[in-house]
Amino acid sequence: MNLLNLIALKKTELIATLLVFVLILSAVLSSRLIRLTSGSALYFEEETEVFFHELGDLNDLFSILTLEDIEADETELEWAANILGWKRFQRGRYIFEGAYSYNDFLSRMTKGIQDPSNVVILPGSTPELFSESVSNKFYFNEQELLRIITDSTFLAEKDLTMEQLFGRMLPETYLMYWTTTPKNFVNRVLREFSASISEEEMNKAEEMGYSIDEILTMASIVEWEAKIPEEKARISGLYWNRIERGMRLQADPTVNYALGERRRLLFEDYQIDHPFNTYQNRGLPPGPITNPSLSTIRATLYPEDHNYLYMVANPEGGHVFTRTFEEHRAESEKWRIWLREQYRIKRQLEEEEAEDSEAS
Repeated sequence: MNLLNLIALKKTELIATLLVFVLILSAVLSSRLIRLTSGSALYFEEETEVFFHELGDLNDLFSILTLEDIEADETELEWAANILGWKRFQRGRYIFEGAYSYNDFLSRMTKGIQDPSNVVILPGSTPELFSESVSNKFYFNEQELLRIITDSTFLAEKDLTMEQLFGRMLPETYLMYWTTTPKNFVNRVLREFSASISEEEMNKAEEMGYSIDEILTMASIVEWEAKIPEEKARISGLYWNRIERGMRLQADPTVNYALGERRRLLFEDYQIDHPFNTYQNRGLPPGPITNPSLSTIRATLYPEDHNYLYMVANPEGGHVFTRTFEEHRAESEKWRIWLREQYRIKRQLEEEEAEDSEAS
């Protein structure tokens, strides 16, 4: 084989090799380019939360994916991020489930398109329990939220006392973003409260001769007292009856509030010197003792029409309502007898368990 033929052969082999390389490279690039926009680049088998507590980068993203056991080709993902320009991720909470293209996956976090959370406010709470239960849906902690609802400057801006503000923390389910600030969260709930109280209900309060804060105060007592929803309007009617007759409210929940704890009250508890103790002070207490639900507020505005003045708990979790003090004393004695029997049964069971433990 002469030199020219050898050169031609080598050239042919080189061209063939280059063609193969180009074909392979084209296939790889084509595959990657398709995966930029195809819906199968990443797959999340179940709903997965991705949190960025601050502005993040690819290293932060890789750490999160590893922590969540999400399989991803980091080299390819980095290549996609560089090609697309989605490399800096906004603070927030993002939910992923199912299949995603790199473009859809990365762009959402770069643009800060968060997924909202269901934030549930429960009725009959305390500021401490409220702050604890709500804050786990946000980036802030319970102390930060508690500081807002007790902050004198913020309260002065709203022209509300702490009790009045907390009474407006309307129990409901709210859609909110994880990055919402404590102040914005409280402001949102205050707006929802204002929007939820109709003009008719405001007029009703005025007809009754009470401000909306006084209605909330009564509703908060009813909320704390009523374990059965059907009893709300009846309990409301009972307390309004006491007010109209010039009686003290003598509402146990106000004593619990004054004590700062919820428990069975002792005789000496009723003597506590506190502005919220309605056994010692006439009329409504200075403000709401908890956050009443909308149904309780309406039961307070539209009480049941009856002549009941007294009530005592019953074993079913509700109350027995009576018109006279003599009837009340009789029902109270039945309740005390039932409680004593429950304590006797409890002690007996504890003694039997102790004996069995010693025997074994």
